[in-house]
Amino acid sequence: MMFLYKIEIEMEEATGHLIILAETDEKAFEAVDSQLERHYVKMPVLKSAAIVEKKRTSAGAGYFIPHQSLL
Repeated sequence: MMFLYKIEIEMEEATGHLIILAETDEKAFEAVDSQLERHYVKMPVLKSAAIVEKKRTSAGAGYFIPHQSLL
């Protein structure tokens, strides 16, 4: 069984969410660095990573990530 993970990432200069498909929590965390390396030219300093949601995969499974309010 595979799961969709929403992982909250905190770096020195930014924060964000990583959505990843993995079999276990451990494998999801193992993939964090490689996913960040694909996105950035220079690897940022990772301060923390935490699973904030975990869903079983099925047709139509996904996440809505709202933009931050400016207020």
